[in-house]
Amino acid sequence: MLQLLDLTQSDLRDLMTSWGEPAYRGDQIYTWLHKELVTDLAEMTNLPKALRAKLATETAIDPLELIVQIDSKDKLTRKALFRLKDGNTIEVVLMLYNYRRTVCISTQVGCGMGCTFCATAQGGLARNLCAGEIIAQVHYFERWLRESGGGEGLRIERPATLTNVVVMGMGEPLANYDALLQAIRAIANPKTFELSARSITLSTVGLIPMIDRLTEEDVPVRLAVSLHAPSNRLRNKLVPINNRYPLEALIAACHRYQAQTNRRITFEYALMRGINDAQQQAELLSDLLADINCHVNLIPLNPIPDSPYQPTAEAEAQRFLKILTDAHIPATMRLRRGIEINAGCGQLRQATQQPDMIDLL
Repeated sequence: MLQLLDLTQSDLRDLMTSWGEPAYRGDQIYTWLHKELVTDLAEMTNLPKALRAKLATETAIDPLELIVQIDSKDKLTRKALFRLKDGNTIEVVLMLYNYRRTVCISTQVGCGMGCTFCATAQGGLARNLCAGEIIAQVHYFERWLRESGGGEGLRIERPATLTNVVVMGMGEPLANYDALLQAIRAIANPKTFELSARSITLSTVGLIPMIDRLTEEDVPVRLAVSLHAPSNRLRNKLVPINNRYPLEALIAACHRYQAQTNRRITFEYALMRGINDAQQQAELLSDLLADINCHVNLIPLNPIPDSPYQPTAEAEAQRFLKILTDAHIPATMRLRRGIEINAGCGQLRQATQQPDMIDLL
């Protein structure tokens, strides 16, 4: 069955001509999919009935099946677990802030980067997501916001639409580069979805060849680098890809990206008690980032049950933050969201796969 969301606008035009239809039918279908967000072919009312019937027998629209979704107690976070057509599962999170409605999406089933403190990494990598599976995550919450105005559970005022997309869910985005870029171009298409590419943040553990490739793209996404350690010795342990792409090479790639794009880079740093939160490590981090236009996003770790990695205490986290700001490194402490609903990357999926963890739901 052909998945329509996997097709670009050009692909849809080619499909229509191969079926003996005018190419503009592909444009109409693309608009229905990416602007109107329809999931029912019967709603494509400007298409001939015969074409809709053929589409119904040979194509499908939505590759996601909702398994469960949970709202946080403060009604500011909703996490959804979806089943894909092959039975694999992925997570998506909607987070609400003062004037922003941000969806955090996944790019892979699992992850192959092996970060030792991450729930997703514990299960390894199953496969890359297709472009349509990435797009459908954004469409799901945009469709829900449009239809409900946030009237079902979460604290949202009308009119309600997504304002930001962060590619920080399951998987390493740059390891699924082509599908991700196709999805971003669809989401940031000014004629359909209309979300600015500048409202999209892409997080990577530091795949240098892909950062260099992204540098040359015409998609003005914001780059975030998952750093988590200020030295190669520690980062080799926490983020094993550092053994291939050490900090010196990663920072050099960030400089190249910034020289070409003139965009500020975010560095993400998950604070772990007794691991990477010491005063000396804050000073090393300040030195490492001293000559780059950046912002450090300090993240109190979302803990995994029985893990040796636990979040830094509030007082120690604030001390770490002060050392950075005193060194004139722009930094903030990320607000922790959805701890009680397993909102950390991979945690809800992990819970549903382990019977003894079901009570966490």
